[in-house]
Amino acid sequence: AMACRKVCQMVQRRLASSAAAERLSAAELRSWRSALFSKEQNRQRSLYPRIEKIEVAMQGPGLQGTRLVMNKGVSTPHSCAKHLTEWHVSSAALALVDGELWHLHRPLTRSCILRLLTFKDVDPQLVNQAFWRSCASLLGQVLDDAFKEEYSVELLNVLEVPVSAGAFCCDLVLDPRLDSWSPSEENLRSLTRDAQQLIHKDLPWEPLEVAPPVALEIFSHSRCKQEEVEEIAAHSPNGVVSLYRCGQHVMLSGGPLVARTGLCCQYEVTALHAVGEGQWGLQRRAQGLSLPVNLTVMRNSVLSNSRCHNLCFVLFSLKEFCFMQYVDQDCLLDQNCVSVSMC
Repeated sequence: AMACRKVCQMVQRRLASSAAAERLSAAELRSWRSALFSKEQNRQRSLYPRIEKIEVAMQGPGLQGTRLVMNKGVSTPHSCAKHLTEWHVSSAALALVDGELWHLHRPLTRSCILRLLTFKDVDPQLVNQAFWRSCASLLGQVLDDAFKEEYSVELLNVLEVPVSAGAFCCDLVLDPRLDSWSPSEENLRSLTRDAQQLIHKDLPWEPLEVAPPVALEIFSHSRCKQEEVEEIAAHSPNGVVSLYRCGQHVMLSGGPLVARTGLCCQYEVTALHAVGEGQWGLQRRAQGLSLPVNLTVMRNSVLSNSRCHNLCFVLFSLKEFCFMQYVDQDCLLDQNCVSVSMC
């Protein structure tokens, strides 16, 4: 861990000067990070020039004795699901590979025992937490692209909030010129529409494990993210850093995400408020609520299922108590786009 930290600090200092010299717009920065992500992704794929076969033993209801012959370093749990049924493809959110949590789009590198996880499993705790983490990551992506180019947005590390807390959260620091700004209800609705558009596109969260210097280069324009990379690498058992990409947005994550944005539904941004001065400026916290697409509930319906009833109650009662003052919203991008309806 100490050696890894020293390498991170050395690369961080080397990249800091070049980052300061090259100022990119938010859109250019997203494109640049995505290009570096693709470059490293292609490099890792090139490590398997010849197709080698592995055997995947499936576990789960109705899959006893099912064995699949897949391609090492190329096939993923999602690839395996395609060899089963349409239900497995649409319902799988995460996987267990030899008991280890595994993203659905992460390549398999050995013969293994594979179990596909869904929101309707007997014990969905691991999937639920990954879903909550994914919703928070989606919220960060929306906020990163919500403001005009002249205003900077610094996303802080995604908080690991338990599902029982009732809301997922994302911390951020906005441009100092926006310190006196407070979001209106219309601003929150605008952010919700942006999130619903990403959900409607059903974009995959692409996983990529990289060495710390690669992550530091990708986030060379953010001192905050560089410190987060260093912290993650220092506590990683194998010294790697987990990255995810959704569209062109590249992010860090402290744990696995679900397979795709389309698994989120009834997504709503409920609050964005200041929590006080932090290391990087005035720290704000955005909050939201969502349900998995497999567990959607109809508004104003009477639900006999106690689990869905509790989730529905949280969804609307928390929103009811988020009283936000209407203020000028010129700092937000003009939102005249078509709104995607709730699932």
